[in-house]
Amino acid sequence: MRTEPVVGSDREPLARLLGVAEAAVDAGVRWLAEAGDEWSRRRFKASGEEVTAADAEVERRITRVLREHAPGIPVVGEETDREEGGSVPPRCWLLDPIDGTMNFTRGAPLHAVSLGLVDGGEPALGVVHAPALDRRWSTDTDTDTAPDTDTAGRDVPEPSGARELSRAVVGVTGAGGGDSPSGRLLAALLERAYRVRMQGCMSLDLIGVAEGWLDACVCVGAKPWDVAAGAALLRRRGWTVLDGDGRPYAFGAPVLVAGSGPLARELAALCRARIR
Repeated sequence: MRTEPVVGSDREPLARLLGVAEAAVDAGVRWLAEAGDEWSRRRFKASGEEVTAADAEVERRITRVLREHAPGIPVVGEETDREEGGSVPPRCWLLDPIDGTMNFTRGAPLHAVSLGLVDGGEPALGVVHAPALDRRWSTDTDTDTAPDTDTAGRDVPEPSGARELSRAVVGVTGAGGGDSPSGRLLAALLERAYRVRMQGCMSLDLIGVAEGWLDACVCVGAKPWDVAAGAALLRRRGWTVLDGDGRPYAFGAPVLVAGSGPLARELAALCRARIR
């Protein structure tokens, strides 16, 4: 689905909304830098996922800025009370306040604040900030695409990098036990890929593809807030982002694969064979 440029008095240009997103992420990151160790103590959700008080506080602070400066756009956050399995609004913010919470609770640097804007049901812009690495990536770093336009229908050069699995370094996030479908996929990747990396942070796996640390990534069980920002950035840079059936990725798909076109399609075919 093509996302039309956002224009009009009640449809702020994406360039302005990117500034709002940057300011909101700044608010969360500044607080996180000052938070004491007590904020990183883990507890477990009913789903078994780890969570900390910092997750909720970062989400609260970012949401406050978004609601103040873009009041007409709802915020859907990982820690927000919502109906499980509910659909993503066609226009909203998607926020993961700390992606890679398990890394965060253990003092590992591979965690990130991930904020994306969805417009017309598609990822439209994104900001990913890794506090421990002091690195930020956003859709304004694209030099060939204006921040208030969309790459759909444009002639965007495909990025360089590995184009076949046997030569690719592949990031994997969300794989389960060895006897699970995702475990079988991981086993196949270990056998066929040049190397497999498991960083434990979906947003940074997507950034890894964009930056060239990884040739491709597979995100199993991806939630919309995990991947919205990274998918927006990858698509703007010309990367291919598919679901496990080889179709353009849409929120709610159980698997996301990203890489060069040929490599993403090869990974999608492997997912079709292994995740059932």
